[in-house]
Amino acid sequence: MKIMVLGGGVIGVTTAYYLAEAGHEVTVLDRQKGPALETSFANAGEVSPGYASPWAGPGIPLKAIKWLLMKHGPLVVRPTLDPYMWLWLLKMLRNCTAERYAVNKARMVPLAEYSRDVLKALRETTGIAYDERAKGTLQLFRSQKQLDGIAGDVEVLKKYGVPYEALDPDGCIAAEPALAAVREKFVGGLRLPGDETGDCKMFTDRLAQLCVERGVTFEYDTTVYRVIRTRNRITSLSTSRGWKHSEAFVMAMGSYSAGFMRFIKRPIPVYPVKGYSITVPIKDADAAPVSTVMDETYKVAITRLGDRIRVGGTAEISGFDLRLHESRRRTLEHSVEDLFPGGGAMREATFWCGLRPMTPDGPPLVGRTELSNLFLNTGHGTLGWTMACGSAKVLADIISSRVPDINVRDLGPERYLK
Repeated sequence: MKIMVLGGGVIGVTTAYYLAEAGHEVTVLDRQKGPALETSFANAGEVSPGYASPWAGPGIPLKAIKWLLMKHGPLVVRPTLDPYMWLWLLKMLRNCTAERYAVNKARMVPLAEYSRDVLKALRETTGIAYDERAKGTLQLFRSQKQLDGIAGDVEVLKKYGVPYEALDPDGCIAAEPALAAVREKFVGGLRLPGDETGDCKMFTDRLAQLCVERGVTFEYDTTVYRVIRTRNRITSLSTSRGWKHSEAFVMAMGSYSAGFMRFIKRPIPVYPVKGYSITVPIKDADAAPVSTVMDETYKVAITRLGDRIRVGGTAEISGFDLRLHESRRRTLEHSVEDLFPGGGAMREATFWCGLRPMTPDGPPLVGRTELSNLFLNTGHGTLGWTMACGSAKVLADIISSRVPDINVRDLGPERYLK
């Protein structure tokens, strides 16, 4: 079947790869000059099924107030007149209950765990390399209150069979030796040894090359203007390079998927939540992280990517605003310099932001729509890199009329109608 994938980020390119592997004729459209030049470009670098949790949970509204008042807080809200922002926030608040959290978490964890396994299989099959490491994630607690509060997280990890290690300061230093220099700044940690790290941009670039070898066509510099619908089918696309036609379409345009879905009167509750990162060349490898350290106080991820440190964080709700705010850079710099002083050449750091496509309940949207030839692969939020391979493999199975390896019936848009 001829299939057109809309979007050339990590979600779109992995989708194209698994569709091509299933024998389909695939074309990828993207408005940029190459793959992974938007949200996939400089994310935190974590493949972290152990952290596959909804943002909406019990206690979050009160925590949000505290975060908004912190100097280096992880949450920023810049109000706009956009009604979709306020509708999305209301829907998120409705999911901040223990019952909804449990349901949503149960939908996310199997996909995240499966995705890591699919990524491993892809590595073994193709030899793809992307500064990957499989050395786990260390969630670092600066206060005793944080450490005392991990019981709930541990119960969830036990429930889903996710390996974990509760560590004292010596255990944290054994996992991340550079922390010995700042031993007085933390009281313990929670390590998830099954998590991985890797450069999402590098991975997507190299997977796009493998796609081309499998017959996938990439049409860059192509902006989609309109999606044309006739009854219950998409018939064509109006683009900057003329009309495009295909037998089936996959919507993988991240935060921008929502606007197109509204245009064809099939709205989805996906909204952008901006994240920031700095990429720092390593100055002293012994003073740099080995894998990923999550600074729990500031919700900042500090990740080793080859000869660089990627520092990512912040949830900024400000619509489609892509301005770089220096206050966010200072938060990232504060976290990495506080925990890994001397590890990176901070003056050479590059600053970036991207728009994470978030659903109000947490799980992504993967699968069929009411339109017979339109499929969704979007709304992964902070877990796009973590869930990319699994989501793509599942969707390729659905489109190819095969039974997916995991149950994904509750990842479709119909869950919002219940």
